Amino acid sequence: MSTPQPSRETPRTAPAPAGAVRGEPAVGLVSPGPPTGGIRHSEVLARAREADALSRVQAARNPVPAPPPPDAGRAGRNLPAAIGVGIGLGALFLACLFLVPAAMPGLVGLGVVLGTLELTRALGQGGLRIPAMPVMVGGVGMVVSTVVFGVDGLMVAMAVAICVLIIWRASESMGLPALRDVCAGVLTLTWIPFLACFVLLLQERPDGAFAVLLAVVVPVLNDIGGYLAGVLFGRHPMAPSISPKKSWEGFAGSLLFGAGSAVAVVVLAMGGPWWIGLLLGVVLVLISTCGDLAESLIKRDLGIKDMGHLLPGHGGVLDRVDSILLAAPATYILLEILLP
Repeated sequence: MSTPQPSRETPRTAPAPAGAVRGEPAVGLVSPGPPTGGIRHSEVLARAREADALSRVQAARNPVPAPPPPDAGRAGRNLPAAIGVGIGLGALFLACLFLVPAAMPGLVGLGVVLGTLELTRALGQGGLRIPAMPVMVGGVGMVVSTVVFGVDGLMVAMAVAICVLIIWRASESMGLPALRDVCAGVLTLTWIPFLACFVLLLQERPDGAFAVLLAVVVPVLNDIGGYLAGVLFGRHPMAPSISPKKSWEGFAGSLLFGAGSAVAVVVLAMGGPWWIGLLLGVVLVLISTCGDLAESLIKRDLGIKDMGHLLPGHGGVLDRVDSILLAAPATYILLEILLP
């Protein structure tokens, strides 16, 4: 009796489902057992979701800057538009300062309103809800009080504006969000209208027009000198984590232009010694640079490039006057000490 022999034919494989690609596993088939390494499929998906969420948070904190326009040049700005807007703003400022001095409070008040709107909107993108109406009214009140009552009027108006801000925001809601909003509102009142009113206090001096010119021209030439030297010679970043385009070579250009302009104004227009102009210039360049870096740090934390888009080639009003806002009170204090 013969024993049956096993079949030598090759076993037929089950036909692949429709749509399957040769050499790849069929869709819908799950391999038995856990993946290689003992990690379950659900754990892999959970880790992938966590990595995706972390990458989104990092992208929100460090956004990739948009590419500059074709005519922006090496420094990333529209140079023809920036020059045109700068000349126009300079002509308007000089006309109000020397031809129609009574219009200077109006110019400062307009800048306060526009800058306050830009800052409240920018902080709103960071989750802070600042009541714009009491802040703007308080800023205009500081301008009027400074013109009428001087330093005392500015201090009283500042205190009243803070009290109104606290009551206004607390009437809407309480708790930690309200506390953060009030702190942001106090920052707005201090940074923009309070500091801007020192321009009006400088105008009240006997040499008021040239004192205001000193507080404005040094920050402006600080920016111009830093821009030119940075574009031509910039190689070593000053604060890459805050403002990647600022360099130590640009800072040297800022010192040269800023200190030179201060010496020229003090000696030729105010009749002071050259060393006072040099001291004023160096201090104002340092303060102006710190003001510019401070605004850049705030914009980086908020994930925005400019505070506004009102001024082509410059950004917003606050982007243009950020260094002037800190230079004005510094100029007032230094002139009271050095050239009383």
